[in-house]
Amino acid sequence: MACNRQINFYCRGSEGLWRVQGNKEPYEKDASFVGSSSSQCKCLEFSPSGETCAWCDGTSLKVYNVVENKLLHDIELSSVGYLTFSPSGSMLATWQVFTVKDKIPSRNMRIIDLTTGKEVASLIQKKAHQWAPQWSADEKICVRNYNNELQFFEENNFSEVKMKLHLQKVSDFSLAPNSMPYTVAAYVAGSKGLPSNVRVYQYPNIGGHGAAVASKSFFKAERVNLEWNSTGTAMLILTSTETSASSYYGEQGLHFLALNGDSCVVPLAKNGPVYSIAWHPSGTEFTVLYGYMPAKCTIFNLKNEAIFDFGTGPRNHVFYNPFGNILCLAGFGNLQGKLEFWDVKSQKLISEVSAKDSTYFGWAPDGCHAITATLSPRMRVGNGYKVWHYTGSLMKQASLSSNAELWQVMWSPVPKGTFSAPTISYTAVPTNEKAPAVNAAPAYRPPGARGSKAPVTKVHEYELPSNQKKAASETETNSAPLSKNQKRKRAKAAAIAKAAENTTGDAKQAPVTSLQQAPVTSPQQAPASSQQAPATGSQQTPLYVVDLTGDPEKDKRIKNLTKKLQQIMKLKGDLAAGVKLQFNQLEKLKKEDEIVDELNNISLS
Repeated sequence: MACNRQINFYCRGSEGLWRVQGNKEPYEKDASFVGSSSSQCKCLEFSPSGETCAWCDGTSLKVYNVVENKLLHDIELSSVGYLTFSPSGSMLATWQVFTVKDKIPSRNMRIIDLTTGKEVASLIQKKAHQWAPQWSADEKICVRNYNNELQFFEENNFSEVKMKLHLQKVSDFSLAPNSMPYTVAAYVAGSKGLPSNVRVYQYPNIGGHGAAVASKSFFKAERVNLEWNSTGTAMLILTSTETSASSYYGEQGLHFLALNGDSCVVPLAKNGPVYSIAWHPSGTEFTVLYGYMPAKCTIFNLKNEAIFDFGTGPRNHVFYNPFGNILCLAGFGNLQGKLEFWDVKSQKLISEVSAKDSTYFGWAPDGCHAITATLSPRMRVGNGYKVWHYTGSLMKQASLSSNAELWQVMWSPVPKGTFSAPTISYTAVPTNEKAPAVNAAPAYRPPGARGSKAPVTKVHEYELPSNQKKAASETETNSAPLSKNQKRKRAKAAAIAKAAENTTGDAKQAPVTSLQQAPVTSPQQAPASSQQAPATGSQQTPLYVVDLTGDPEKDKRIKNLTKKLQQIMKLKGDLAAGVKLQFNQLEKLKKEDEIVDELNNISLS
């Protein structure tokens, strides 16, 4: 089965660096891993295959072979802030804070060849934003952003820049995760009324006008997030601004761009921010979590058509497992930490769990287990982690001591093909841990309504998933969708029925069945027993109860005359309340008897 092999996760915090057995009992610290006891352990990173990891403990950079449990290199770099491996794990890039000493800038980015442990390049990279060089999948080319240009290196030879792509104010770029043809996207911020744009180039054809194979322009973009799909054929562009006229928190926009030149704004069905986006591992569809709370979640295909809607709920993160057959919707931050595990193929909810105060979520490589953690500095109290099974079982939970901080938790990657996609089960696996119950918070009642049996009005009405919404509508009616006229007639019939139910006096006790049986009378002519107590002013208008004849022409006239009588009775109420009427309103009052006689004549015709 897919979940049988042992996998581990690593924790980094104020107590150092340690390894935990991640998907099998007893979920304890692995004593065979030396790790670090330093409270200055600043960063931890793994190679894509999971064979090698590297960390800096404040005194030196250590490169460790996870499979053989041995230290490969101990490099004298004391203040490394960030690390990244090349796709094959043969190269390691490090970044330190940029400094200037005696007017000489420091070369704060280094490239290390892990086969020898020696530095092959030292470069200047001032900003931490987009500091990391990006390699193609086969490591034939490497790209970095420096001084408004993208520099291309070949065959890991960093002594010579093969090509340069100069773009004014280029701030972000992303190299597609595929091999040849090598594709890179670059973002250029707009200025002086000009739009921002993202341009896509195929290396080495990156020079001259018209070299871009695809482009997308847009306004309202101060920052962008470029997300390629796994095949490198399409990308999502998430734009955002710091502030806007409509929101203190700014605005977000989501755009789609394909290599064939197709581009569009992703059609979102609800206004509000875009919280999270995630590509399916196959690269054929993507999921977007968006809209004012309760947020809406929708799966789109490459034609930007909505293929499934999860409804609304308290969520702000979306995560696919490595095989794409299970999707987790999570609500972290100021939300209650609810996790929903969905079967993507059958579009059914597998389980719901509560991971309160969580700030991190990560899928295990087996696609069955996941870890949630409360990390510092986002939360400086209650730091710890929980290991979950997708069926809702809590497999392990651990908390650090009150004064300790947990900074990072991450699973050790495994080579591709190590696990196969798990077979979905809806039965919770056995466990010795007790998961916290998912209880809805009690509805808020204002002080004046507390202790009463009055129904509570919900602040939010959650929408059902699209498949459940369809089933609910089919339960209500099996007819074809109603036209606008049909909907209007049905609403009018419901309003008339409701008015008839509210009719009081003799009209309610003995409903009129036809005009011939009950001639229309004015309130002055009606018996005293059938009249209501007079209301103050025009707060209450007597209601004329008239049955229709079935003849369209007569019924139209009856409705028109009845409407006039209602208006007359309202004017009488206003007159009794001391309201001064206009001349035309006084003339309308004189026509009451005439209108009543005409209604009775219609009944006799």
